[in-house]
Amino acid sequence: MSALGAMEAAAAGPGESLFRPLSAEDGEQQPAEIESLCMNCFRNGVTRLLLTRIPFFKEIIVSSFSCASCSWSNTEIQSAGRIQEQGVRYTLAVTSRQDMNREVVKTDSASARIPELDFEIPAFSQKGVLTTIEGIIDRAVAGLEQDQPARRAVDKEVARKIDEFIGKLRQLKEVNSPFTFILDDPSGNSFVENPHAPQRDEALVVTHYRRSPQQAAVLGLEGEEVDAKLPDAAEDLRDEVLQFNTNCPECNAPASTNMKLVQIPHFKEVIIMATNCDSCGHRTNEVKSGGAIEPQGTRITLRITDPSDMTRDILKSETCSVEIPELEFELGMGALGGKFTTLEGLLKDIRDLVEKNPFTLGDSSTSSRTGKLQEFIGKLQDIIEGKAQAHFIMDDPAGNSYLQNVYAPEEDPELNVQRYERTFEQNEELGLNDMKTEGYEPEVASGR
Repeated sequence: MSALGAMEAAAAGPGESLFRPLSAEDGEQQPAEIESLCMNCFRNGVTRLLLTRIPFFKEIIVSSFSCASCSWSNTEIQSAGRIQEQGVRYTLAVTSRQDMNREVVKTDSASARIPELDFEIPAFSQKGVLTTIEGIIDRAVAGLEQDQPARRAVDKEVARKIDEFIGKLRQLKEVNSPFTFILDDPSGNSFVENPHAPQRDEALVVTHYRRSPQQAAVLGLEGEEVDAKLPDAAEDLRDEVLQFNTNCPECNAPASTNMKLVQIPHFKEVIIMATNCDSCGHRTNEVKSGGAIEPQGTRITLRITDPSDMTRDILKSETCSVEIPELEFELGMGALGGKFTTLEGLLKDIRDLVEKNPFTLGDSSTSSRTGKLQEFIGKLQDIIEGKAQAHFIMDDPAGNSYLQNVYAPEEDPELNVQRYERTFEQNEELGLNDMKTEGYEPEVASGR
């Protein structure tokens, strides 16, 4: 029986999840041990597998191999969750030694780059790892040094150039001059720590993007597109709930997803998707825009002055960022996905997102960081309960977000909706700069 088969057999209950939260108090959570071949001395060693769930970072498989004969060991992690809908790119400006200690989750499909040295660790060239910026550099140095004795015997000039480059990598760890660290993961399952959470990190830029066909093919998603048949003109989907089969994002058991087209008053049509899992009870909902990207972006500012403001309906698209100036808090694009809820529901989701950050819990947290986190959660809870006033700002470059006007069709004195022209960078993130749907035919004809 395989290791995964043994662990599946150990999960007793019919609805019990195979991936359990990582906890030192869980005495039943034990790694599976299997005898396996050591690739160093070719004798038998022991591989230990632990299937666990880390808050804010989905399910992972932690594996550790050790050989009693030659003392060789190896550890790695693999993402056991599904591939995310969008890829993610983290761009960090490293300016101090503290930045070298930022924790990093790098999956197999992630590539790491340092443009100042024209250095890149390609995707699928290393196993997944939970480490730091310094750890990634040390691992790259160890990989380059591995075959240096053989290179010196065959080609001394190549070996000398590699030694010079290794020296440059080691100098980066001293941070004598700033440099840029870029982590790009088409699967969307990598992560770089924000030590200032829940506040915004000015040195860290997180960008979510759509995968290219080549990236999708490498991840094995090439043939997963489903050909959607266009409905007849007489068919009206507004009164129909569509249902299709999928897998639960928590326990991966078969589940059903309901989808419905909804018209929001004084706004536009949206698509609401809800998934319910009968095995683990997990429920989730997601909102997709039913229309095109608006010609202008939208910035919505609400001054929260009364507890009744918590009941306002909110449509937050995937391209919308959220800001609460009084708390110095900003939630970037792509976080929490698309949601159709109330202001109270969205604030509670933000609170849960901050509380479950793994880098503010357990051994990786510090007392000062935990204190700041608890202070932020307390202030956020005061806003939810109506004990404190604040400004709630939604900025959506695509113009597909909405905050209910309780005085509609009259103007709301506490609500300000501003339309603005998008910047070049915002159009680039939305993929609009290279998109041309009109006036291209004459250019093609003249080019011939």
